Order: sequence, then structure tokens, then C-alpha cells
Amino acid sequence: MKPMRRWVLAAALLVTVVAVAAAGWVFLAGGDLRSMAGTLRSLLGEAPLPESFAMSNGRLEATEVDVATKLAGRLVEVRAHEGDRVESGQVVAVLDTDSLKAQLREAQAERRRAEQERAHAKAVVEEHESQIEFARRERTRLERLSKDHFVSEEQFDQAKTRVRTAEASLRAAQLEVVTFEAKIEATQASIERIEVDIAESTLRAPTGGRVLYRLAEPGEVLGVGGKVLTVLDLTDVYMVVFLPAPAAGRVRLGAPGRIVFDAAPDFVFPAEVSFVSPRAQFTPKQVETQTVREELDFRIKVRIDPALLARNEPVVKTGIPGVAYVQLRPDVPWPEHLTPRLPKWPSAPATPSSD
Repeated sequence: MKPMRRWVLAAALLVTVVAVAAAGWVFLAGGDLRSMAGTLRSLLGEAPLPESFAMSNGRLEATEVDVATKLAGRLVEVRAHEGDRVESGQVVAVLDTDSLKAQLREAQAERRRAEQERAHAKAVVEEHESQIEFARRERTRLERLSKDHFVSEEQFDQAKTRVRTAEASLRAAQLEVVTFEAKIEATQASIERIEVDIAESTLRAPTGGRVLYRLAEPGEVLGVGGKVLTVLDLTDVYMVVFLPAPAAGRVRLGAPGRIVFDAAPDFVFPAEVSFVSPRAQFTPKQVETQTVREELDFRIKVRIDPALLARNEPVVKTGIPGVAYVQLRPDVPWPEHLTPRLPKWPSAPATPSSD
């Protein structure tokens, strides 16, 4: 019995040591077994990668666009939920516009009053024009009579004064017309601004894509720039990877690339390099690479062909891990196992015939 107990204790101790070692290995590796499995598969299950190519692990990402408010206000309606497909320009949310509509009616009433005041000022101008015409004829008559001494010099001076007074009154009335015209322009500008604010209170999707987050609900009061939705632009999907300086220095913008996802290792998606960071940085801990984490790497963005995304957008999912391959020398052909192989999804539209 004693030898048996010793064997049992030894076995239990061995299992414990193995479990602790495995847990420590997983912790040091970052805890992402799926991504590590993909790396091991690429190293063990495929032919060695030629030196004219570079590879690194990453996750599929897409450009995120926020649908936010231009003005502060109460949210009345949100017409999209997480996961919904929205088109560019589609109405996705509505803010309360009762206050803005009241301001619009006030500005419109102010414009009508200014137009009436301008009409009255124009009538006053016509009146003064008639008065000045009469005053000038009277001055002309008195001037002839004054030369023949039929009227006194004083009467002629009074006639000239009446002409100058009428001319001054005419200029004042004309200025009143200009003042009211400026007032009409100002009220019209206010009306147009309020109309723009009312239009901006209807929030539209700035780009087509899929709703990632619904950040606000009807009834909430949002401030200026308050976010309502976050939309993924599925026409701009890419994988960000980190390459060491020797490889990053040989990467060309527009260089061909390939992406293989851990969830679909049998398929190879064509891509291209769309960005190379001009500065080195530490590799983030959540990204697993073949190089030591503490070494400085360069951030590379490998973008999937937008035409391919457009045909298969319903099945595009961001966040899934995979491996990106980049061609460093254009004269070296791709290895056989990295030849593009695309799935045939039922949702993809059929290619039109050339006949």
C-alpha cells in the first residue's frame, strides 16, 4: 500500500507541475492560443517562407466613423441598431427641433416686419422726391421774379432753403431704405442658419457600413459632439502588423500582400500595403510577433482589396486574428501555398457574363 501511495503522490505532483508550467507558458505568451496556433501552423504546416517575404500576426480592423451631433439637444429617435447595415446619407437618428422651429418662426416674422418697414421707407423716399421736385420748380420761378424785382430777396432765399431741406430729407429716407434692406439680409441669414441647424438635427450616416456601437438612446440629452453611433466602413478593411526594421525598410507602399485568417486557414486573401509608419515603436502586448516584444518595430497596414470587400461585405467580420504576408522583392514569385484562394460565399453576387 505504501509504494502505491507514493506512486499516486508522484503522479499528482507531476500533473500539478505540468499544469503550472502550461499556465505560465500561456500567460507569458499573451493568452491568445488561437493566434499562437496560427503561427505554429504557418511554421510547421507550410513550407519555409523565403527571405523575400515578411510575415506578422495581427487582427482584422476597419475604419470607424462616429455619427455625432453638431448641436446640443434631446435625442428623439435612433433608427439603427448594432449590426445593422446603413447606407451613406441614410437617416440614423433625429434630435428634437421644437426650439429651433420656434426660432425659425421668430426670424421669419422679423424678416416680414423688416420688409414692411423697407416698403414704408421707400414710400417716404417717393414723397420726398415729389417734394424736392416741387421745391426746385418754385425756386426756379422765384429766381426769375427776383431778377425782375417782383419778389424780395428773402422769399428767394426761403425757396432755396426749402430745396436743400427737401434734398436732406430725401437722403435720410434713402438711408432708411438701406438700413431696412440690411436688416432683411441679416434676418435672412438667421433663417438660413436655423434651417441648417434643423437639417443638422437629422443625423445621417457619413458612410456606408455596419453599425458597431449604439452609444445613445432616445430621450438622452447630448452635448455638442455627442456620439450616437459608431459605423464600420467596410470598404476600408485592413490588418495592422509590426515588422522589425530590416524587413520594414524593404516594404514598399502598394506592395502586394496576403492575409490568412486563423478561422479560415485554407483561404488566402489578396491585399496590399497601404501604410508604413515613419517611426519605430514598441510592439503592443496584444500583438504576437516572431521578434522579441521589447524590440522596436514599424507599424505596417495591409489593406484588403475594396472590390473584394464590396462583393463579400455581408461576411466581413473585424477583430478576427490572422497572419499577414508582405512581398519585399517584386521579382520573386509568391510561394505556392500563398496563392490567392477565396471562398465561394452564397451571399456573393454572381459575376456577370462577358457575352
